[in-house]
Amino acid sequence: MRRICLTLPTNRACPAMVTAIGEEAAYAAAHFDVEVHLLVLDSSDAYREHARALHSAHGVPRVVVHHLDEADQRDFLRRVIHRTEHTKHELLLDLMLPAGLSYGACTNRAFLIAVALGCESVHRRDSDSRYQVLRGETVFPVHQELLSLGKRAADAAHGVGETALAPENTHKRVAMVAGSFLGELSVDIDEIRRLDPEVYYDVVGLWAPGHWSDEQKRELVEESFQGPRTGPFTGDRTTLTVVDPMHVDMCNISFHQVHERVPLPPATDTIGSDYFLIHLVHAAALPGVLHNRHIVNFYTGERRTDPGFMAYQLRFAKFFLSMLYFNFLYDEMAEAGEALLDDQGQVRASAIAELARKSTLLDQAENVQRLDTIEAAYRKLGGRYATFAALLASRRERLLDEAASDIADFALLVEAWEALVRAARDTALSQAPERPGRRSQ
Repeated sequence: MRRICLTLPTNRACPAMVTAIGEEAAYAAAHFDVEVHLLVLDSSDAYREHARALHSAHGVPRVVVHHLDEADQRDFLRRVIHRTEHTKHELLLDLMLPAGLSYGACTNRAFLIAVALGCESVHRRDSDSRYQVLRGETVFPVHQELLSLGKRAADAAHGVGETALAPENTHKRVAMVAGSFLGELSVDIDEIRRLDPEVYYDVVGLWAPGHWSDEQKRELVEESFQGPRTGPFTGDRTTLTVVDPMHVDMCNISFHQVHERVPLPPATDTIGSDYFLIHLVHAAALPGVLHNRHIVNFYTGERRTDPGFMAYQLRFAKFFLSMLYFNFLYDEMAEAGEALLDDQGQVRASAIAELARKSTLLDQAENVQRLDTIEAAYRKLGGRYATFAALLASRRERLLDEAASDIADFALLVEAWEALVRAARDTALSQAPERPGRRSQ
């Protein structure tokens, strides 16, 4: 019986989603020959509320619940890191559990914990989402994930509706099964589109490479952050293919093996920092399955507050700055193709680290232009956007430096990842007994 890790990282109160992912774990255990390790990584102030929401998952056959606050996570990471021969223990700990919000780091923690638990795959969901329902039945993505993930593509082909995979890739194992989302845009920028569509195009187009034409940028903007636009779920549609990164979302994703080779970028306060593996799977021509069990995305009230708005816009701006480096990486990975793989068909971490190091030498002029464009666009929008533009202007040099240091940190973590994964295999999770009212630190 294989073990899988179904994980929900959260920094906010989300008892409804915690309950729902417990139901997904029970569904997986009841319908497949798996032992499900349900992992909630809790950096919120709602630990006790989430513990109550998880109550019904305890005692479900073949479901093992792990509810870890940040103290638990830090203890595990310290023990893993100290098993390695890396000389910069505190730096690694900071990259794995930074003080700031990091979409990549929270998922990297799930990757290492999954390894420690003996799980062969990781299945990630998000706290600001919910599942679709069809005729009273919840539409769980794990159903499609477990049908194909980890199988040889030639074998997985028998269980999908369509195959669009080159014959030379059918001997490889399915590295990723994923869907997308319905509901709100994946990035909270619809207000910009309503206020001024041209400003929206100017801003969203900043995540394209600087040398792209206006037409290419407009095509990208039209496709960005929208979801599949296919409407609610009415029945399964699946395709075995090399999955286009634009067609899937990290709220609805599962990985096999590739997450044990390369981590996600640990950048803080940067939207999209957790999407790197999707692009890596595509560039290396690793098989994946694209399904339509989309998750429903929604926005929490916190980002509508003035502090929440400013924090979110900062993450959005840092996303654009990160694209200087990631666009370079994506282009280089696409050119390398299957040269990214070793003789066993596994990703060569050394190749990714080398490209990340190379990207640190890029000229920052393109990012200076990005900041100029955002600042001018937001001043034009006025109101809170103009206030944010002033904040951006005061932090320009710092933000440029952070974007450069973030990619250097990623290179360092890639170089250390093999040792961390190896150490995690020999490290007990050792969750402490539940302490009433405990909360993250």
